[in-house]
Formats: sequence, structure tokens, C-alpha cells
Amino acid sequence: MTMKDDYKHKGLRRQLGEGLRQKGITNEAVLKAIDAVPRHLFMDAAFLEFAYKDTAFPIGAGQTISQPYTVAFQTDLLDLKRGDKVLEIGTGSGYQTAVLMEMGVKVFTIERQKLLYDKTKNLLPQLGYAPKFFYGDGYKGLPNYAPFDKVLVTAGAPFVPEALKEQLKVGGIMVIPVGSGDVQMMTVLQKTSESGFETTELKQFRFVPLLEDKQW
Repeated sequence: MTMKDDYKHKGLRRQLGEGLRQKGITNEAVLKAIDAVPRHLFMDAAFLEFAYKDTAFPIGAGQTISQPYTVAFQTDLLDLKRGDKVLEIGTGSGYQTAVLMEMGVKVFTIERQKLLYDKTKNLLPQLGYAPKFFYGDGYKGLPNYAPFDKVLVTAGAPFVPEALKEQLKVGGIMVIPVGSGDVQMMTVLQKTSESGFETTELKQFRFVPLLEDKQW
């Protein structure tokens, strides 16, 4: 795959950004990050025409590259500050990871599909992104690297994993789509004390399910 990002792609990204603005994304830092990440390089060359449409798209292993609106919406909800330590559950294509890194944060990302883990671990550094990669069960988080300022879950979870709540700093924010069916409720948890959380439910989205204890 050639790592080409030309004027055409940049123009399409600008259009994508305008579309996201019209859909209600107003955080300029998030829009700037979306504009900076060459989404087409996270997809198979055969599907380049879909790269800057605001839709999710299959990437193999039963997973998808998230819809840009969803990526922007979740990133905005995290209320990121430069230097934040962020735990991402579900590396997937690495597109969301790259957007987070464009926001100037430190990313620890877990993927449990070996195929995607290997592919993304190889791809992101080629694009200039160097998160800390982990292959494992997202439900368990990364206790050895906790606590985290922010936690982002990019797959539908039937419940909020306790381990992730424990690994969030007091004052930290977790953004997670919760629901066991086809549709999940985007949920924001703000950690108010060691055991206290303020929970806000926002709107419905569709995510692939968060897998637990499955080996492939």
C-alpha cells in the first residue's frame, strides 16, 4: 500500500469536516484532528471511494472502521487535554487511535482480534503515530498502566466493565456505548470519587460488540 495523501484526499477531508460541522460537531480541535488523519490509508485501496463518506465500513475480522461522525462525537465527549493518558478499548483499524493522537494525548490501546492487532501495529507507526499497543481482553483494561485520565470504548458493551471504572482517575471521563442488542446508548461516566460516578446517557449508536475472553 502506498502511503499517499494528495490534494484530492485533503479536499475530501475538508468536505467531510464541513459535513460533521453541519451534523453538530463544533469542537475545532476535534475537527482539526479529523482533517489531519488520512482515513483512506486505513482502508483497502479498493474502497478508497468510501474513505471520506460519513459511514462505517468493514475492515475484516467482523470489524468496521468507525463512522467519522461517531469518532468525532466520542472524541469530543472525552474533553481531552493535551498530555492526557487515554485508554482505548478496541484499536480496530487504528483510525480512532490516530485521531486521539492528533489531539496531543498519550494513547494505550487494546485490541483482541490478532489479525487487526498485527495489521494496525504495523500501520500506525508508518503514518507517524506511536501509541502503546496491547493484544488482550478489553474488559480487563490495563491495570499495570492505570490510572487513566480518560477511557474510550469503541465497541458495544452490554455493561460497563468494573475493571475500567477502577482504572479511571477521580475526575476522569469514560465514554462507552452500552447495550447488548444491535443498538447501544452512548454513555459518559465522570468519576466523582473512588466509588462514585455521574452517568449521562446521550443518544443511540450502532457498534460491533466488545468481545470477552475469546481466542481466535
